[in-house]
Amino acid sequence: MPTLGALREHAEGGVLMSCGPSYADHCRRAASYVDQILKGAKPADLPVQLPTAYELVINLRTAKTLNLTIPPQLLDRADDLIE
Repeated sequence: MPTLGALREHAEGGVLMSCGPSYADHCRRAASYVDQILKGAKPADLPVQLPTAYELVINLRTAKTLNLTIPPQLLDRADDLIE
């Protein structure tokens, strides 16, 4: 059954596609929070941030296993293809 996940790791694990916030971007932005706190900022004064980077990852191995054809337009928009 074709399945969509929210994280890149889902597609890497065999799910057909993942579309969601970039975990790597989350970590980079969290590091800036840590930096600000270590420099004396109060955590309660830091703004809440929403994800800004999203990624679409398509697992072509899973598509082939399920005998699915992914439209070229969707392949072009993907941030990463897992062969």
